[in-house]
Amino acid sequence: MKRVLLFLFVWVLWTGLVECQELTVQANPQTKTVLTRADIEALPHVTVAADKSAEPVSYEGVALRSVLEKAGVQFGESLRGKRMASYLLVEADDNCRVVIALPEIDPAFSDKQILLAFLRNGKPLDDKEGPYRIVIPDEKRMARWVRQVKDLKIQEAP
Repeated sequence: MKRVLLFLFVWVLWTGLVECQELTVQANPQTKTVLTRADIEALPHVTVAADKSAEPVSYEGVALRSVLEKAGVQFGESLRGKRMASYLLVEADDNCRVVIALPEIDPAFSDKQILLAFLRNGKPLDDKEGPYRIVIPDEKRMARWVRQVKDLKIQEAP
């Protein structure tokens, strides 16, 4: 009996942890994709150095563009005309929200590197920062470095 209860406790705890590491991407009002940690970690990894604090820090994750493409967001030649007014709304567990214009994410328009990070100095992000964080190394201020990212939504400016 104790083993069954222990198993149930571990299973509930593990299920909760896995669910907390899911990321929802809404490519358009009709399409919502839920990506697991395994889905995200399967994408090509990127490591960036961020020296915004007293000590240099490295973040590892995946290009934000790759995450969006996995959910069906198209870049390149399809990003023109009316779609140039599209933006990404990043939402976090702490109700923080920031906007990133789609051309900022597309390498055809910008060399800006935007990362969805899940490791800091080789270790998983802690509860205050993770499980995912937006990192934009070349920005002068860290105002769009959203922590505890939970939702990514593509929207169009009115």
